[in-house]
Amino acid sequence: MAKIAMLGAGSLVFCKTLMSDFLATKALEGSEYRLMALTHTRLDKMRDFVQRMIRDNKVKATVTATTDRREALKGADYVVIMIQAGGVAEFKQDYEIPLKYGVDQCIGDTMGPGGVFRALRHIPKLLEIARDVQELCPNAIVFNYANPMAMCCWALGRMPGLQFVGLCHGVQTTLDLIASYAGAPKSEIDFLCAGINHMGWFLKLEHQGKDLYPVLKKNFEKPGYYVNEKVRGEVMRHFGYFMTESTGHLSEYLPYFRKNKKALDLYCDEPSFGGETGAYYKYCAMLAEKFAKTDPLSIESTKLGPRSAEYCSHIIEAKETGVVFRLNGNVRNDGYITNLPNGCCVEVPVYVDRLGLHPTVVGALPPQCAALNMTNVLVQGLTVEASFAGDPELVMQALALDPLTAAVLTLDDIRRMTAELLEAERAHLPQFAGRPMRVVPAISIPKNVKRAEVPLDPALAIANRFGKLAQA
Repeated sequence: MAKIAMLGAGSLVFCKTLMSDFLATKALEGSEYRLMALTHTRLDKMRDFVQRMIRDNKVKATVTATTDRREALKGADYVVIMIQAGGVAEFKQDYEIPLKYGVDQCIGDTMGPGGVFRALRHIPKLLEIARDVQELCPNAIVFNYANPMAMCCWALGRMPGLQFVGLCHGVQTTLDLIASYAGAPKSEIDFLCAGINHMGWFLKLEHQGKDLYPVLKKNFEKPGYYVNEKVRGEVMRHFGYFMTESTGHLSEYLPYFRKNKKALDLYCDEPSFGGETGAYYKYCAMLAEKFAKTDPLSIESTKLGPRSAEYCSHIIEAKETGVVFRLNGNVRNDGYITNLPNGCCVEVPVYVDRLGLHPTVVGALPPQCAALNMTNVLVQGLTVEASFAGDPELVMQALALDPLTAAVLTLDDIRRMTAELLEAERAHLPQFAGRPMRVVPAISIPKNVKRAEVPLDPALAIANRFGKLAQA
């Protein structure tokens, strides 16, 4: 039976969801679950709750708990990663320091300063895990749930021979919205979705062979529909395709929606993750405070219900039984999307059977879709390179290319913000130890400065000549 290592099992909500899915899957009966976290505080509570689920539902399974990662990984068939390095305390820095400089984030876990620094905290940990997997369970499939998904999986993709896929629920949940907007049952919609994580494009949407885009686009012109998803609605209206992820997420990935008060008031004023400032951090902080006072597992039902929208249990089921399952997964781009860089992380259809994971070749995205993806891919690549090289300059340069940050701050502001974040989070950034950020002092220019006698750029010389002619 399957041996499944759960790394980051102190995640009381997410680990519980996945364990419920696993135990509700008939094909996984008899499996061994190894829960691992850095401390016993939440880990033991999770183990006890899983034991109650096993007992109350009469499921054949065993569960153990350990703080030793290598013990959890030894001989594992599957490895699930749910880590959050630095926890809510560092998430607070990701949100509050950039806000002080004027970068207003809603979610802050994928792009922008929050996404970049979350990646810098996670990549060293992920590489440690990957090296242990290569040694202790080289045939295991690794499931990554740690955000920022694209940057984390880009780093994992540099590890030779590692079998991994990054999992998200953006495609599934977006399809729920599309089904309601287009008036077609979700189970009957045929679709092709591809791009990058949190920025995947629904390239085809059909119901019984009929294109659903005309009715979807028509309904998005109606205020009652449009108001629910203003940012995604605007992107589709101007770029032609609907995307995964919510207004709160997407508003951070492009320069149009959060750069000033006018944009925020126009597109991000809706409650409940409609794009409001710090929505996800505030939610996480609330949960942390609540869980510090109350053990939610003590009042949680152990009854197993229908499986959640998460793909993980279905993938393992397909691998164990050979019954094919299709998902959208995050993988290394080895020619799957031809107009995005090889080696980056792309989200494409993936099929699973007894032989493993089989990503599909999508080909070229529509050029405007690839171009928007590239604005994020360039930041992702620089961030991954910054972490591997331990180079703080590359961190600053990644943020200088970030669409939202660049829309709000000057280069000097970005440098000062980066230095402050590096200092504030240095306990979780070992790759930058002993590598201080370069200081670039501002240059003071007197009012009546005399220009240096240097040859003018030819283009500037021509412009000056035409300027004098115009004045004459």
